[in-house]
Amino acid sequence: MFWYDSTYILIIIGVAISAIASARVNSTFKKYSKVRSMSGITGAEAAERILHTAGIYDVQVEHIKGNLTDHYDPRSKVLRLSDSVYGQASVAAVGVAAHECGHAIQHQVGYAPLNIRSAIVPVANFGSQLSWPLFLIGLFINGRTGYNLMIGGIVLFMGALLFQLVTLPVELNASSRAVRILSETGILRQDELPYTKKVLKAAALTYVAAALASVLQLLRLIILANGRSRD
Repeated sequence: MFWYDSTYILIIIGVAISAIASARVNSTFKKYSKVRSMSGITGAEAAERILHTAGIYDVQVEHIKGNLTDHYDPRSKVLRLSDSVYGQASVAAVGVAAHECGHAIQHQVGYAPLNIRSAIVPVANFGSQLSWPLFLIGLFINGRTGYNLMIGGIVLFMGALLFQLVTLPVELNASSRAVRILSETGILRQDELPYTKKVLKAAALTYVAAALASVLQLLRLIILANGRSRD
């Protein structure tokens, strides 16, 4: 039966990669959360300073509960910082806040990959919700109809994967902007920047891991569909 097929190894590999990346970002952030920035500026204060330095005055900085739930909402122009970032003055907190400001700056200057990602959100949501149900229905239906449904599921899954792939340059660019801004504004000293870079690099790897896991998942779907076509 299909639930015992050998392609499960691809899922296991993807889960392992994602788990390792998640554990790394959590441990790295926890480590450098204990290193207080010499300026004593909190994540929220750093965000306000960076936004104003960039000429952005219409973005609100708000507190949101949770750990590493930080994000920038371009629709409402709100930058939300988590418990471990908003009121904390560590090099890790300041780095994460600067990263989210990087997204706000991307939004302001019309950074192309960010615009593309925003445009394909509906496609990604639709694909992530319907790809697997459609594929599984096709898996249980014999003949050409079942195979076509499986292919449809794969196409929808590719839409969701496209969103993850476009997210990579968006996140990497935001981190690059963050490091440059922290250096130029003097919010962090030069000897503090390597710590922040480690935090942002670990965070970026989670997006790489998620994309790689999805690629492996796509490969599995293609193998299963190919097996059906031979049948």
